[in-house]
Amino acid sequence: MEFNIKDKVKLKNPLSYLKTSDNMPMLRPPDLVDIDEVGEIIAIKSPITVEIKFRRGSFLIDTDKIEKTQI
Repeated sequence: MEFNIKDKVKLKNPLSYLKTSDNMPMLRPPDLVDIDEVGEIIAIKSPITVEIKFRRGSFLIDTDKIEKTQI
């Protein structure tokens, strides 16, 4: 699936960890993002990784772990 900046997305399945999008990325617990929480893509880092802004922060997530929403 192709993703673009400003697309609204959510997680397909719970993740085992989240990776922050800071200058020095850190691993964070997965409970910072609820499975039904909608985030917005704010940057495309590589063909398989995007930066998504959620309520509790911005995280780097692989595109195979997210899906677009209609909200």
